[in-house]
Amino acid sequence: MRKKSLALFLTAAMAISLFVGCGQDKSTSSKDDSKKTEEAAQAKSDSAIMFCGSTSLYPIMSSLASSFTEQYETWNNVDASLPEKNISIYVAPGGSGVGISAVEGGTADFGMVARTVKDEEKQALGDGYQEFVVAKDALTVSVNAKNPIADKMDSLDTETIRKIFAGEITKWSEVDSSLSDETINVYIRDLSGGAYEVFQKAIMGDSVITASATQSASMTELATNVAGDENGIGYVGFGAYNMANQNEKTLVAMKVDGVEATEETILSGDYTVQRPVLFCTGKEITDIQQKFIDYIFSETGYKVVEENGYIPAFTVK
Repeated sequence: MRKKSLALFLTAAMAISLFVGCGQDKSTSSKDDSKKTEEAAQAKSDSAIMFCGSTSLYPIMSSLASSFTEQYETWNNVDASLPEKNISIYVAPGGSGVGISAVEGGTADFGMVARTVKDEEKQALGDGYQEFVVAKDALTVSVNAKNPIADKMDSLDTETIRKIFAGEITKWSEVDSSLSDETINVYIRDLSGGAYEVFQKAIMGDSVITASATQSASMTELATNVAGDENGIGYVGFGAYNMANQNEKTLVAMKVDGVEATEETILSGDYTVQRPVLFCTGKEITDIQQKFIDYIFSETGYKVVEENGYIPAFTVK
């Protein structure tokens, strides 16, 4: 019971301790939040690890942090050469760009990212830049399972998708004349999310997503929004899509240019609207950090990646 309580405490504390560095401007933070952040930063030098960033990687990392803490409790139980101090692993969501900024600013050890890291971001993190790819993900162009378009067609071409998300096509009847005149409701991730950048590059090009699109704070929220709106469409992550359909079919993923998003097409690259899910750092890995990284890429980590609907990007040795 004590181990479980400790894990739950860390899960509850993580967002508070990293709130300033992973999503809130320092000038508007409360004194209490600042104090807790300082305390967490002081603990970091001894036995804590801090992850910040992508909401797509967040459930995987928080699950592994909890199970690792429950199993070992103190670092010397992981390896006798490590200190006899409580394991403290903090995981806070905030978006891919925020995660990289947190590492650059020193408020996190690792930035969680759900897109390719840009060259300029790697340079900003310095010569010690390292990245660890945990999973592969794709952005499915999903509609509500009750939407008549799901029975009418199974594929949309890139240009049609672009026009829908740009607001150039606003009614379903403009996609196909047999469909209703109901207004299309577009759902996207917020602008700090890696998915926004991936979709912009793969589909939108120089076009701007319509200002009427509803932004979602996470992929789970985006999937829920589309699943709750019969006229909704959104770029739901492959992992979030699988989780949303776990118990009942709430979403239908349209093929893109005739290619379905499957594990095979994502791994082969045939489905092009895809991205890596990773964490990165600009500093040398400590012994404590390496032990948790080894755990992430263990059989346990592999199972957790699959349980969250993603495709593991590694094999267990």
